[in-house]
Amino acid sequence: MTSRISIARPQTNNFNSDPHGLSNSRASASAGYRSANPDDPLEKLRAFSKQVEDYVEIYSQPLKPHLPQIGRFLIVVTFLEDALRIMTQWGDQLWYLQQHRKFPWGISHLFLLINVVTMLGASSMVILKRYTEYSVAGLLAVVIIQGFGYGLIFDLNFFLRNLSVIGGLFMVFSDSMVSRKKLFAGLPSISETDRRKYFLLAGRVLLIFLFLGFILQGTWSIARVFVSIIGLAACIMVAVGFKAKWSASFLVLVLSIFNVFANNWWSVHSGHPQRDFLKYDFFQTLSIVGGLILLVNMGPGGLSVDEKKKTY
Repeated sequence: MTSRISIARPQTNNFNSDPHGLSNSRASASAGYRSANPDDPLEKLRAFSKQVEDYVEIYSQPLKPHLPQIGRFLIVVTFLEDALRIMTQWGDQLWYLQQHRKFPWGISHLFLLINVVTMLGASSMVILKRYTEYSVAGLLAVVIIQGFGYGLIFDLNFFLRNLSVIGGLFMVFSDSMVSRKKLFAGLPSISETDRRKYFLLAGRVLLIFLFLGFILQGTWSIARVFVSIIGLAACIMVAVGFKAKWSASFLVLVLSIFNVFANNWWSVHSGHPQRDFLKYDFFQTLSIVGGLILLVNMGPGGLSVDEKKKTY
């Protein structure tokens, strides 16, 4: 009886469990499939950036409903300050335009009046979210005519700063394209979406020119080199839309600190000519910070690395 029972180890059957190749062809873990290595420097950097993004998301939640209003106000604050400065220094402005820029009497008055009315009216409309497209167009026109009118169009610092201000205005226009109601219900909105993507791309690229101006000008120090390298990396990330919210938040922090310490116009005597230049730079930097805040709120848009990664 026992001679008919095999108590040896059973032999492995030599047959193919999937003769037609219908099963999953991916190799198993024992065949060489490996998970991410936590000691890899790239994995550590990815984990750190994810943690920073989570912190930014958590701590920005109380402010998130108010970010669009804060961003819009900061973007136009330089125009409000400029309008107030023209009104309080009307005589000095006329003297400069007539003596140095050779404006005829009357034309100089009209030039200043158009600037003041446009800046006050368009800035108010931007803050109130009314007729945003026309308001942005009016403020863009002010930037251009002031550059030619005051003879600063070829000044590098003025040019880079105003490119960044224009980028902030593009962000306002992109935000209005999201929040406004459709004018013609039922019609396809593909062109509207595409336009918004391109305006967001242009706004992202233009916003970083202020920091590029900061890198090109001023005296160098170890701290300045360190901040410039990190800031330049953040600018590139904003431009291409890679980790755009994190890099824009970093630039908001850096520019805010830099603005308080470098453009502290309140510490200069009211009669000193440098006071007006510092005040102008201070409020322009605030406008660019506002554009970055809108970028944090809206995201980088469709033409960005972040959005492309979501499709994979």
